[in-house]
Amino acid sequence: MKSVVICGSSRFFKEIRGFAKKLKDLGVVVYEPHLYRASGGIWENIPDFDKPFVASGLTHDHFYKIRMADVVYVLNKDGYSGVSTSMEIAYAVALNKPVYAFSDQDKEICRKILFSGIVSTPEDLLKYL
Repeated sequence: MKSVVICGSSRFFKEIRGFAKKLKDLGVVVYEPHLYRASGGIWENIPDFDKPFVASGLTHDHFYKIRMADVVYVLNKDGYSGVSTSMEIAYAVALNKPVYAFSDQDKEICRKILFSGIVSTPEDLLKYL
């Protein structure tokens, strides 16, 4: 079975976790983002000196997951992709990974043209694996 890495903003942590669970239930290997703030970490409590190191660790961790996965899935609800997700999309494309997105409402054409397709359900994504 192929593997999927999910990318998306921590504001969509419930949707990301739900999508990942459904994929896992279908037998797919899923790499999820850490979602520091959504998992209970309080960004504001990290000293400013340490924030770049935490951000670097989270970024490199997710880049590793992108390298490991066969397919990249962007959960861009309402077309929203933040800065980190934009970097992840670019990284995936540079690695020649297919990138599927949840929404076609992305207003940033440079991101939108990089999507291999729009897929709204785990069952539909399974068809591309």
